[in-house]
Amino acid sequence: MGGATGAAAEETSVFGLAPVEPARTAAYGQHPDQVVDFYLPPPGTDRAARPAPLVLLFHGGAWRAPYDRRHVSPFAAFLAGRGLAVASVEYRRGGADPARAGRWPETFDDIAAAVDSVPGLVRDLGLPGADPDRVVLTGHSAGGHAVLWAAARHRLPSGTPWHLASPSPLRGVVALAPIADLATARALDVCSGAVDELLGEGEGAGGVGSGGGGDELTVRLGLADPAALLPTAVPTTIVQGGTDIDVPPAVADAFAEAAARAGQDVRLIRTDGGHFPPIDPTSPAAHTVADEIDRLAGTDAAA
Repeated sequence: MGGATGAAAEETSVFGLAPVEPARTAAYGQHPDQVVDFYLPPPGTDRAARPAPLVLLFHGGAWRAPYDRRHVSPFAAFLAGRGLAVASVEYRRGGADPARAGRWPETFDDIAAAVDSVPGLVRDLGLPGADPDRVVLTGHSAGGHAVLWAAARHRLPSGTPWHLASPSPLRGVVALAPIADLATARALDVCSGAVDELLGEGEGAGGVGSGGGGDELTVRLGLADPAALLPTAVPTTIVQGGTDIDVPPAVADAFAEAAARAGQDVRLIRTDGGHFPPIDPTSPAAHTVADEIDRLAGTDAAA
C-alpha cells in the first residue's frame, strides 16, 4: 500500500491513538500556549545510576492551530517507556484563522523560550530521574523545523532577539520528516503555502525582519530557514520516510546537501513509509527514532 492511500492509513493510525495524559504540565511563559507536558520513565526503569536524558519534543501540524501537542502524546509516552524523560512543548501556531500557519514572530519566540527555559524548569520542579544537562531536541514536521532552527540560533545576526552568543548546550537534534529547507518547501508548496504564512506574508506586520532594505519576506526567510543557518556544530540526524508525500524527501535532502556544503555532517536515515510512522509507536520507525536519541544522548539504553 503506497501513495495517497498509504499516507491516509498512516495518518489514521497516528491520530487514532488515544491521547496519553502527562505526569505533569507546567508553564514556561505567560501565554496559554506556553506550556510543556512531562512524560517520565516508569518507576521500574533502571536509571538509578544516571538520570534519563531530557528530550524536548516539538509537535508538527504545519504550524496550524488545530494541531497541538496532544497528537504526539502517545509518542511522548513511548519515548518515556524507553527510559527517556520527555518534555512535550506547546507553542503558538496560527491565530484566529484556523487555516493559517504560524505567527511571526511569536512562534519563534516560543521555540526559543522553551529551549532556553525548560531545562531550568526541570531543575526547579525537581522532576525525578530527568537530567537537564543532557538535552536532545526532537520534533516532527513543523516541529522538525523548530528543533533545527533552535540549534542554529547562534548563527543568527546578533541584533535579532533569538540570537545566542554560542551554541545551545545540546547533545544533539533528531528531526523527523522536518520542514528543514524552507526554500525547497516553498518551491514544492509544502502544506499548502504554510511557509509563507509562517513568515507573515500578507499580514503587513512589523517586528523582527521588518524593513531594513530589501523584501521583508526574503529577510524573514533568511532568519527562519535552518538550511540558511548552517553549520551549527550540533550533532544532527534527520529521520525521513522514503514515501512521504506531506514533506517530500527532497526537503530533507536539500538540507543535508546544504549542510555538506557548509562543512557539517548530517546523518540522514531513510525509513520505510511516509510522514507519520516516525511518531507512531506501533511503527518500527519510532524505534529507530528512539535508538537515535539514545545514541546522541550518550546512553546505552537502546533496546
